[in-house]
Amino acid sequence: MKITLEPDRCVGAGHCVLSAPEVFDQDEADGVVLLLDPDPAEALVGAVHEAADLCPAQAILVAEAGAEAGADTGPVA
Repeated sequence: MKITLEPDRCVGAGHCVLSAPEVFDQDEADGVVLLLDPDPAEALVGAVHEAADLCPAQAILVAEAGAEAGADTGPVA
């Protein structure tokens, strides 16, 4: 899994932190998303996809290994 952030797009909604607090945090100064774990455990894959799906600014791009970031941002079944 490859996680790419686009912090310039982040609006600080915080859905990412609520969905996957082990992977994402927010900067205390401006609320912009921070990536805590660029290589999260397999058990967190669903939460990471949920965070990307819920981001109102689409500031989180997720790709599976071997794919371009953003190529697979759909929900996990």
